Amino acid sequence: MTAPRLPLIFVLAGLLGLAGCSTHQPVSLYQLDSGSPAQPEQAAGMAVLLGPVVVADYLQRETLLQRQNDGSLQGSTDGRWAGSLSSDINQLVLRQVAGHLDSQRVVLAPGPGGFTPDVQVLLTITRLDSGASQPAILDAQWRLIDRRGQVRDNRIVHLQEEHTGTTASQVQAQGVLLQHLAQQLSVALKPLANQPPIAEAPRKQPSVQAKPAEPQKPKMPMATPIRTDMEVFRF
Repeated sequence: MTAPRLPLIFVLAGLLGLAGCSTHQPVSLYQLDSGSPAQPEQAAGMAVLLGPVVVADYLQRETLLQRQNDGSLQGSTDGRWAGSLSSDINQLVLRQVAGHLDSQRVVLAPGPGGFTPDVQVLLTITRLDSGASQPAILDAQWRLIDRRGQVRDNRIVHLQEEHTGTTASQVQAQGVLLQHLAQQLSVALKPLANQPPIAEAPRKQPSVQAKPAEPQKPKMPMATPIRTDMEVFRF
């Protein structure tokens, strides 16, 4: 009775094995396309402190999200980010801005000790996503603060890039959007490169306290002699 069932058991085991293999297909890993930024040569170029860079909470994950037609987001089944998306954004914008400004003095916040920036960039990324039938969209805002602590520029940016629908083309489109953002940011930074130096406040000389005037002693009236028979002195 058991002999005819052996082939059926082997067939079922084979089918289960194939099903297991099909559910564990390798997932592609993606990184943002940083383009071909120019290598900065000026060691004494414009000093820029980039950051803090704030990335939206929904992007703080390894899952590569797909925007649906109804506006919802779903995790991609065939790809995910190779590492931290926030770190990729920071490095991409840093290299692009440094290349556009031709300056080796573009650093990420908080910056090395003793670094005094000409401008600090406060950057917020509120949206960066796409879908198979949805374009790649980037929403961001920056504020530029000069060395005196004054806000010199505040801008809200909305960028859009089309793609062919594949996951690879979506990632490439998102990288292109960040390149455009860095280019616009660099244009806004260049006029702040020639800021006048901050004049040091003159040091106040220590005030010399005047010595209190000594109370004057009452003067004694001079004796005036009166010529009489007797010499009398009147005071």
